[in-house]
Amino acid sequence: MVEAILWDNDGVLVDTECLFFESTRTILATIGVELNLEQFLQLSMREGRSAFELAIENGREMQELAQLKRKRDLLYSEMLRKQTRVLPGVEETLQELHGRMRMAVVTSSQRQHFDVMHSHTGLMQYFEFVLAREDFRETKPNPEPYLLALKRLRMKADNCVAVEDSERGLAAARAAGLRCLVIPNHMTQSCDFREATAILPRASAVLEALADL
Repeated sequence: MVEAILWDNDGVLVDTECLFFESTRTILATIGVELNLEQFLQLSMREGRSAFELAIENGREMQELAQLKRKRDLLYSEMLRKQTRVLPGVEETLQELHGRMRMAVVTSSQRQHFDVMHSHTGLMQYFEFVLAREDFRETKPNPEPYLLALKRLRMKADNCVAVEDSERGLAAARAAGLRCLVIPNHMTQSCDFREATAILPRASAVLEALADL
């Protein structure tokens, strides 16, 4: 029986992955490094690595890398303030589940970015807690974020389900022993989700999927 749902954030609750890609691509372009979508999907969405590793391969020093990331973070925050959008069906689904299921967010986003993107969404009222990048040492696809969430909930993986949109998120959930519902978005729709418990077309389909678990 499912008693708790652990939600990913970017690409599941809010449409922000395209903004992260664009901000990273824009800053890398200032030093002559071209980042395409397939590279981003492989490094970030599958392996959980930084696309700024391409700058190292291009001969840049670690000190410069830190400066580039700071510039990206500033640009990304600016874009989030103006363009963050809650994905269709998300709020209605959370409203329906609120009080029936324990719910939390497990995200690889930095806390500063998470707070910006949710400053006006109104979604945080539905969650017990949020685990962001600063809360764990290893990020997805490592299972640590989900294992930490299970520990905080004081629940076993068998009684919980994760909701993800990326290969690295799916891998993290499965490695933590969780069943995982995947909602591909326009950036991740071509990814490999064969290990998912179910692949769903939209957030509202989570309700029906839970009934089948």
